[in-house]
Amino acid sequence: MKVVIVGGVAGGASCAARLRRLDENAEIVMVEKGPYVSYANCGLPYYVGGVIEKESSLLVASEQMFKVMFGIDVRTNCEAVSISAKDKTVELRDVESGEITVEPYDKLVLSPGAASVHPPLPGIDSPGIFQVRTVPDVRKIREWIEGGTTYLTGMSNYSGIQMVKPARRAVVVGGGFIGLEMAENLIHIGFEVTVLQRLPQILGPLDPEFAVTVEEFIKARGVKLELNDGAAAFEQLDSGAIKVKTDSGKEHLADIVILAIGVRPDTALAKTADLEIGERGGIRVDDQMHTSDPDIFAVGDVIEVKDFGTGEWSLVALAGPANRQGRIAADVICGRDSRFRGTQGTSIIGLFGGAAAWTGVSEKTLQRLGDSDYEKIYLYPNSHAGYYPGASMIGLKVLFRKSDGKLLGAQALGADGPAVDKRISALAMAIQMGATVYDLEEAELCYAPQFGSAKDPVNFAGMVAANILQGDMPVSHWDSMDDAFLLDVREPVELAVESVPGAVNIPLSQLRSRLAELPKEREIHIICRSAQRAYYATQLLQQHDFKASNISGGMLSRAMESMEKAK
Repeated sequence: MKVVIVGGVAGGASCAARLRRLDENAEIVMVEKGPYVSYANCGLPYYVGGVIEKESSLLVASEQMFKVMFGIDVRTNCEAVSISAKDKTVELRDVESGEITVEPYDKLVLSPGAASVHPPLPGIDSPGIFQVRTVPDVRKIREWIEGGTTYLTGMSNYSGIQMVKPARRAVVVGGGFIGLEMAENLIHIGFEVTVLQRLPQILGPLDPEFAVTVEEFIKARGVKLELNDGAAAFEQLDSGAIKVKTDSGKEHLADIVILAIGVRPDTALAKTADLEIGERGGIRVDDQMHTSDPDIFAVGDVIEVKDFGTGEWSLVALAGPANRQGRIAADVICGRDSRFRGTQGTSIIGLFGGAAAWTGVSEKTLQRLGDSDYEKIYLYPNSHAGYYPGASMIGLKVLFRKSDGKLLGAQALGADGPAVDKRISALAMAIQMGATVYDLEEAELCYAPQFGSAKDPVNFAGMVAANILQGDMPVSHWDSMDDAFLLDVREPVELAVESVPGAVNIPLSQLRSRLAELPKEREIHIICRSAQRAYYATQLLQQHDFKASNISGGMLSRAMESMEKAK
């Protein structure tokens, strides 16, 4: 059996290695258009910022290693230009010489990835404007930063005493993963950074109140953020600097511009074989990675996948799913009954020491689908035991079915990145296994005071959600507080910091003795800082025949929603 694999990074390389482990006799040819296979494209921004010091650290496996260790015929700088599905051949072009050869196959695996979006804007191909997709891309960026323009290099080479160092300016177009990671790393090496984002928020998968919290976090660390405003044109100035013109008419000067607008599946090769392309623009595959041609498989960023939560077709450009898909394709080629479950988009981004992460369905997706069978909770637990030094708050939002408690999605952010990672990873596994909030209550997780709490935030989320579903804690939200009776059970000293206009203040410690001041004919919505004291008050009032509900997340969730409304 001869298998040709097009694309030698995440999905393709994983497929090739798995194939060899399963079939020592298979003839495996892996072709890669670029000069490297199996490189760490997720690490590219950190090479620009110097966190990763050596370019060689980005090269996970070499062409030679695949040949020696796995007996795989790897051909770099080799582009697949067309497929003859009828003849079961691939036409290959040597990038350096232009020579064309034809390679036959029994099975073909397509893993060409996704191409960076490069809109036809005036001046977009000017010197100093870069994308971030490959190792050569970031090598060019570093070379430009070290000496690309007179402005960048002039003061560095000044022969006298340098009293003033000129500000270095960067414009990043796009507010997704790569754009924000590049913004952070450019700030680390001394650039003033402006991020242009045509959409009303950064990090599209996040719900707006979480996205705005990340926006304020990065702005406080020096990132200038322009939302609802995209790049319209670029103009090279005589100094070598670039004038970036926006949709709104603003102009930003930059010494370097990073294009991080997004990616699109690279389906040009698939179209030569007349393979089915889905409505989202990716190659359509089944759960065994077959395309519409049974002898051609596709994996990675080039394909459409089923969303695990909604069943919709989606595009998910993530390394984890790509690697799993490559492995599944190899299994199926070797006769195994492996299947891809779909993806839930589990992701995390680290920014300035903190992190934001998410998994499963967002609230805005449920609203778009018209799905009203869900409830949400906000909670703000510590990253680890509060008495142990270094604990910090995690903001956590969990979505679940009102009808049966099935876990739907979760989002988290916090200054302690590993703590955020840990909770979303646990919740991601729970979602994939079809868990309910009742399962979260009983989840047995690691505990030591420096790592967590005896009641872990994952347990805590399950307990809060279960209380709601069991009727122990009716819940309400700030977006439905019109003409509501608000009871604030915080201490008066806390109200001096922030308060809600019109709310009645009865501290929890006085509530039992002041029940007569509350109306029994109206529903009472209860406030505290994070909703914990409000929970105690809700229980108390319910048992005295009041109609009471806890405003989820308390003043902390109000702060997030207030920031979102103020945008």
